[in-house]
Amino acid sequence: MDYLLPYGLEWMNLLVRWLHIITGIAWIGASFYFVWLDNSLRPPAPGGELAKKGVAGELWAVHGGGFYNPQKYLVAPAELPADLHWFKWEAYSTWLSGFALLIIVYWFNAQAMMVDRSVADLSSWQAVGIGLGSLVAGWVVYDLLCRSKLGKHDLAFGAVIFALLVGATWVLTHWLSGRAAYIHVGAMIGTIMVANVAMVIIPGQRKMVNAMIAGDKPDPIYGIRGKQRSVHNNYFTLPVLFIMISNHFAMTYRHEHAWAVLAGIMLAGVFIRHFFNLRHKGRVEWQYPAVGVVLLLAVAIAIAPKPPAASAAAAGVDAGAQFAQVQGIIQQRCVSCHAAHPTQPGFATAPAGVMLDDPHGIAQNAQRIYQQAVQLKAMPLANMTNMTDAERAQLAAWFEGGARTN
Repeated sequence: MDYLLPYGLEWMNLLVRWLHIITGIAWIGASFYFVWLDNSLRPPAPGGELAKKGVAGELWAVHGGGFYNPQKYLVAPAELPADLHWFKWEAYSTWLSGFALLIIVYWFNAQAMMVDRSVADLSSWQAVGIGLGSLVAGWVVYDLLCRSKLGKHDLAFGAVIFALLVGATWVLTHWLSGRAAYIHVGAMIGTIMVANVAMVIIPGQRKMVNAMIAGDKPDPIYGIRGKQRSVHNNYFTLPVLFIMISNHFAMTYRHEHAWAVLAGIMLAGVFIRHFFNLRHKGRVEWQYPAVGVVLLLAVAIAIAPKPPAASAAAAGVDAGAQFAQVQGIIQQRCVSCHAAHPTQPGFATAPAGVMLDDPHGIAQNAQRIYQQAVQLKAMPLANMTNMTDAERAQLAAWFEGGARTN
């Protein structure tokens, strides 16, 4: 029955990943909507009926064939409605599914997914401990800073938090594989976001509701704190979304300065998100997305691969003998995973569907082999089959000489 374990994990990966995407869309969609709504509300006429009721702003909208008229109260309505919707399960479900995915994909297979012995020779438990510790430390430091005097100064606070995230990325890339480091930075941000909901926003809302039930006037401080954390979550969204997809792009996390690559991309996301937040307020300031695009272009240029060196492999080299060497390297270092029936524990199917157990598969994936094994050195995963630099050089000479098979 042991052979079914990798297959079962593959299904768990698929289903939990699907759930994570669905709940993430619901949570981030709600976050985007309410920030847009807050920025789009218009104050009622002074002295009018709405103003007397305590309405701070309202909006008329049309969608799906109907008209909507949301209103926001300065603190709370005079009378608590019988049916009050709480926006929390979107956040909780996203974090729970993401944490489960972290365990299934990374922690269950830490030696392959988290440990890179060229970075640090760690045991599985050490790698998992570093990952888990980063989530806890990230929330504690962030929350303490929010509650400090710095938390009252938005720009300075944002700069400090960004610097701390970059510092955390630098530390993690010096302990874990680049791929695992990125994912744990994303998990750290996601943990901060869900803890904002669970530890600040929802408890504050409950205190306001309980005060109304008791016949007291709610303390507006809870609304102010909740709004602050909600805005923070809004600016975290684009960076964390990039990190969610980053494991498909080794050119970022395998770079020798992967921490700086992520810093540039996260900062671009913040500038682009800020543009949209301002636009919802009626301010169109193109310098913010322009800065974001420039940052992304700068990162793309900085990490661009160097052109292949001119090779004399095409002249005077026996293509058949050269390919036999290449096939031998791939058989020894790659086929345990990239085969119709992988023998590497933890893999039920070939990663990304790439199969290299016959000459046709090797020739078909020559460009991918060159990029992943030579340029990025992302494969073999965590170099668990110990591919040498000399073997990578042989793969490079074969590809640069035309990737001939005979």
